[in-house]
Amino acid sequence: MKTQERPTNNLNTTVFKELNFQPHPAGMGQQCIVQFPNGYGASIVQGPHTYGGKDGLYEIAVFGKDGHITYSTPITDDVLGYLSEQEVEKTLFDIKNLD
Repeated sequence: MKTQERPTNNLNTTVFKELNFQPHPAGMGQQCIVQFPNGYGASIVQGPHTYGGKDGLYEIAVFGKDGHITYSTPITDDVLGYLSEQEVEKTLFDIKNLD
């Protein structure tokens, strides 16, 4: 998946309450795409088939500078799951500050 394949509906925010979630195009809950000035981005998803979604928690995939999901950042080498709103904010802050 590339960020260009789904609309980026949030630019440069790390505040959870500012995130604009939309219905996930695959019908698996809600999704928010965030893009940062450093070229990195994130997909935040919550739904019945996501890691932690049944418990009201979120999962995040990191997008690299090429717009594709990346598993080679200091943040994670996989999708992060079971995240609270505060953990989503911290992860977005970390992505925003990648070099």
